[in-house]
Amino acid sequence: MPWGRPFALRSGRIFEPIVADVNVGILLIFALASLSVYGIVTAGWASNNKYSLFGGIRSSAQMISYELAMTLAAISALMVAGSLRLTDVVWKQTGYFVLFDTIKLPAWNIFSPAMWIPFIVFTVAAFAETNRLPFDFAEAEAELVAGYHTEYSSMKFALFFMSEYIAMATVSALVTTLFLGGWDIPWYNEPATFLGFLLSAIAFTIKVGLLMLIFVWVRWTIPRLKYDILMRVGWKVFLPLAVVNILLVAFFIAKGWI
Repeated sequence: MPWGRPFALRSGRIFEPIVADVNVGILLIFALASLSVYGIVTAGWASNNKYSLFGGIRSSAQMISYELAMTLAAISALMVAGSLRLTDVVWKQTGYFVLFDTIKLPAWNIFSPAMWIPFIVFTVAAFAETNRLPFDFAEAEAELVAGYHTEYSSMKFALFFMSEYIAMATVSALVTTLFLGGWDIPWYNEPATFLGFLLSAIAFTIKVGLLMLIFVWVRWTIPRLKYDILMRVGWKVFLPLAVVNILLVAFFIAKGWI
């Protein structure tokens, strides 16, 4: 994911603050994120504990269910950008648009009425994908004694914990890139200099930090849902909403409104 504004070096070359500018970057991220299901299920089964196995099975059903809604919600942002490359998604959100001939709003996807639904669906599905409250059924300390990692301690437990927080940071960065303008700073258009890169990198970090703060805030605010409600919301609410919104975004694009 691009984490800063490109700038020109003294040699004339352009420095791109991204590890790999892949033309199918969003698909690569989703493909790697889907592998986490195998780690959780295998950990629950290999621990030879029935409670851990139950936690792994519930987690696999949960994560697979919300992957569909999460992917379909991301399609709306990709349709607006017209590309699967995440750098193109960010550049599409730079600048601003004028509302009522007086108000200048950043051209971020979150400020488009057609993108409110996918933003909510994607963000809530991100909580389910990362097994965070109120969707932490993979762990469910009050029910399944910490779930799939009950039998793991020391460094093995630390790896599970670190992977969960790395997933939080990755999802927060993805929400920032798709809906919050990425590294873009509203009402500020610094040329391609090192100062512009530095300020944009700080802006990207602040956005990701605020989203991670929401993860922690929700954890201590909202209680855990019932498992049947979780599955019902994923399949009967979020999935149809994401599909309908794709048609809505296509209508907005055809009309030239976004």
